Amino acid sequence: MVDKLHLQQLKKDIEALKGEKVLIRANKGRKKMIEVEGILENTYSNIFVVKFPIDRECKQYRCVTYTYSDLITNTVEIILCKTNTKVSVM
Repeated sequence: MVDKLHLQQLKKDIEALKGEKVLIRANKGRKKMIEVEGILENTYSNIFVVKFPIDRECKQYRCVTYTYSDLITNTVEIILCKTNTKVSVM
């Protein structure tokens, strides 16, 4: 079980990545996994926002929110594109 100190540290680690290009691996259920590159747009107390390009020619973007519990339960993984390292939960 993750205690408050680990959760606070996770939030600080994610907040330090604001504006960074990341690869998101998300489990969508029924053996469906997606991998998408985007930019960590913003962090809030319960969620963080990742902005994905939909169409590069038209410069259209989609913002998707994830919770910190998604990271803790390994439903979502964040990998830094710059260093190719996974953001660790603990």
